[in-house]
Amino acid sequence: MGHKVHPKIHRMPILFPWPSRWVDTAHYADRVAEDIKIREYLKAKFKDAQIDSIFVERSAKNMTLTIFAGKPGIVIGRGGQGLDQIRKEIERQFLKMAMKVKLNIQEVSSPSLSAEIIAQSVVRDTEGRLPYRRVIKQHLERVMKSGALGVKIGMAGRLNGVEIAREEILAKGKIPLITLRSNVDYAYAIAKTMYGTIGVKVWIYKGESFERVDRLTEAKETAKERT
Repeated sequence: MGHKVHPKIHRMPILFPWPSRWVDTAHYADRVAEDIKIREYLKAKFKDAQIDSIFVERSAKNMTLTIFAGKPGIVIGRGGQGLDQIRKEIERQFLKMAMKVKLNIQEVSSPSLSAEIIAQSVVRDTEGRLPYRRVIKQHLERVMKSGALGVKIGMAGRLNGVEIAREEILAKGKIPLITLRSNVDYAYAIAKTMYGTIGVKVWIYKGESFERVDRLTEAKETAKERT
């Protein structure tokens, strides 16, 4: 029997950083729950912004949220009004005014190489009643043209509205899931259709990395260079 492991968690101590960076042993469970609710709120509010990832950093009285999005203009809004509204809502609804929130919005340079953005796109097309096989093939071509070395997309559920649920997986290139230095991006999303829910899984192989892939630190260093 094969034992399936989440590709990102499998490489977390070696290749990828933790998306939440803080230490609070006294209120650990409450802080984790807050992070999850904040991420769910932001992804639901900005469905069309193509949010790839959200990093949470905490200090004693401050929280910094760094949002990587394919369309950052949707999050920022006109003149930054969107950011002020989000910040006030998070402070009031989730943090009970106990902490101040700072928002940093970063643009994803290659949205077609983001597993999360591709999964969201597949969900959107599936909910739009497009044939699932055509949707998968179009996204496979899109990812490979963007420079990926391999991509795999799987869908499971009542595909095209059939009575018996099944799973379909199509792939191009190679996806080495065992090698720890393989930079494999992974995402899971759910499409809600009139026939029920359909699970979508996306793996994107970007090559081997011999150094830690820390996008948040890279973004901070880039910001310092500009200033």
